[in-house]
Amino acid sequence: MDRGTLERRLQRLDGFADPRVEFEQYPTPPDIAAHLVHLAALQGDLARPVVDLGSGTGVLALGAALAGAPSVVGVERDADAIATARENAARLELPADSAVTWVRGDATRPPLCPSAVTVVSNPPFGAQRGNEHADRAFLAATADLATVSYTIHNAGSRGFVESFVADRGGEVTHAFAAAFDVDRQFAFHTDDRRTLDTEVFRIEW
Repeated sequence: MDRGTLERRLQRLDGFADPRVEFEQYPTPPDIAAHLVHLAALQGDLARPVVDLGSGTGVLALGAALAGAPSVVGVERDADAIATARENAARLELPADSAVTWVRGDATRPPLCPSAVTVVSNPPFGAQRGNEHADRAFLAATADLATVSYTIHNAGSRGFVESFVADRGGEVTHAFAAAFDVDRQFAFHTDDRRTLDTEVFRIEW
C-alpha cells in the first residue's frame, strides 16, 4: 500500500473519546503514522511481528497491519482506548491474513517475551510536570524487546536518543523531523490547534 493511501485509511480512525492528561494521550497524526509505517515496510521491518507499545486507539498498530504486517500486538493500559482501537480495527476491514491483538498492560513493562520483533511507538513526550523523561522508560522497554524500532520524540531529543541507544549497543539508522498537530482537547490548551516539532527515529538494537 502506498503512503498516500495508507494516510487516507488512517484518517478514518477515531481518536480518544475522553483523553487522560496524565497519560499524555494525544493521537498520532495520520500523516506521521503513514510515513513511519511506510518506511518500516520499505526497510522490510514489517516482515517480523510488530509490537505497538502504548498503542492508544491503534493508529500505528493498524497502520502496520494495513501495510502488510501479518502479526501485530498493541499494548495499552487504558481499557477505553483499547475499546476504541477494536472499533477502529473493525471499521478498517483489515486484510484477511493480518492478525491484530490488543493486550492491556503497562507498555514500559510489556507482558511479552523478548523476541525478534519490530516495535512502533508514540511514547509520552514527558511534557507534563511530574512526567519528565517519560519516553526513556519506553525506550528501555523497547531495547529489551525489539530487533528494530520506530519511535516519535520531541524535537531536540536526538542527542539523548543516540546516547541511550549507544549505551545499549544499538544504532540510530534513520531520523526525520515531523510536524505533529495537536487539536485542543484539555482545559489548559489555549489554541484550537498547535503544531509540535517532533523527530522520528529508526533504531537497530
